[in-house]
Amino acid sequence: MMDSLRKKIDKIKPHFEEGGRFSKFRSVFEGFETFMFVPDKVTFRGSHVRDSLDLKRTMIVVVISLIPVLLFGAYNTGLQHFRAMGAEAGIMQSFWFGLLKILPLIIVSYVVGLGIEFIAAQIRGHEINEGYLVTGILIPLIVPVDIPLWMLAISVAFAVILGKEIFGGTGMNIFNPALLARAFLFFNYPGWMTGDKVWTAGLTKGISVADGFSGATPLALCAAGDTADLPSFLDMFIGTIPGSVGETSTIAVLIGALILLVTGVGSWKIMISVLAGGAGMGLILNATAVNAYMELPFYYHLVMGGFAFGTVFMATDPVTASQTEKGKWIYGLLIGILSVLFRVLNPAYPEGVMLAILLMNLFAPLIDYFIIQSHIRKRLARTKLATNN
Repeated sequence: MMDSLRKKIDKIKPHFEEGGRFSKFRSVFEGFETFMFVPDKVTFRGSHVRDSLDLKRTMIVVVISLIPVLLFGAYNTGLQHFRAMGAEAGIMQSFWFGLLKILPLIIVSYVVGLGIEFIAAQIRGHEINEGYLVTGILIPLIVPVDIPLWMLAISVAFAVILGKEIFGGTGMNIFNPALLARAFLFFNYPGWMTGDKVWTAGLTKGISVADGFSGATPLALCAAGDTADLPSFLDMFIGTIPGSVGETSTIAVLIGALILLVTGVGSWKIMISVLAGGAGMGLILNATAVNAYMELPFYYHLVMGGFAFGTVFMATDPVTASQTEKGKWIYGLLIGILSVLFRVLNPAYPEGVMLAILLMNLFAPLIDYFIIQSHIRKRLARTKLATNN
C-alpha cells in the first residue's frame, strides 16, 4: 500500500517542483509528502549526521504521548456532565459524549493553526513548519470544553501569528504558543476561563444541575479558602474531577511522560526540577502557614490543576525551554517554585503554572547566557593557569 502511494506521489511531484504547473504550492506538497514519508534529502558538503527521526517524527511522538490524556479527558468530560445532571452513565456513554464535545475544538484548532502555517510558508517560500502538530492538540486540552469556537479560533490565530510566525516560525518563538492561546483567552474573555461552571460541559448553557454539584475545581476551592471540601488526593490523582480536558488526570500525564522519556524526546531534568521546585515551595509554605491554603499538604499541589500537565508537556518544550544542561535544572526549579507561589499568594488567579512557564520562557535565554559565560570564564582560567605553569 505504501509503495503504491509512494509511486503516485512521485508521479505528481514534478508538477510541484520549480517550473511545474503548481510550483507555487511546493511548500504545501512537501509538507504532506514529508508527513507521510521520511525526507530523502542528503547532505553534499561538510560533515553531518542524519537519521529518520526528523522534526515531524519528534512531534508525532509528542502527539502519541498525549493520547492517554486525550482519551481520559474525553471520558472525564462526559462523566462530569452526567454527574452535574444527576444522571447515571456508563464508561462508553461518558467517553463518547466527551469525545464529541472535544472534537470540534481539535478541528478548529488545527484548521485555523495549520491554515496560518500554510499561508506563512507560501508567502515566505519556505517549507511548512511542523511545530503546530503538537500545539494543535495541546490548545484544546487546556481550555474549557464549552469555550465558543470563535473565541478559540481567535486565540489560535493570536498564538500562531504574534507568538510564533512573527518571530520566524518553529524554532524561533520565545513563548510556548499553546500557553499564549490560553493567556489570550484568560485576559480577554475572563468570564469564559474562570468560575465554577466553565469547566463542566453544559453548565455554561444554563442547564439546571443536580443538588450538591458545584463544578468547582480544586484550585478554585483553595483560592476561596475552602480546603475542607477538596476531592480526595486519590480522586485528583486519577482525575475524576472538574477541570480542563487534559489537565485533571495525573496518571494519564505520567503515561505520557513515560513515552517522552523512553523515546528521549522529553527532558527528565526539567520534569524532575519542576517537581522539586513545586514540592520544595509547598514545604516552605507549610512551615510558614498563616492560612488554610498554605497548610495544604505540599504533594497536593503536584496533582491539582495543570501542574503535572505543564511539567510534562509545556515546560519541556525544546524551543522555549533552557538549552544548557545546568540551565534546565535552574529553569525547571524556578517554574515549580513560581507555580506554587502564584497559586497561593494570588487568589485572583488560582492556576499559576501558565504564568510561571511563560515568565520562565522569557528568562530561559538569559539563564543559558550566564551558564555559557560561566563555562567560558572557567575555561579561560584553566588555560591561563596551564600557561603560567
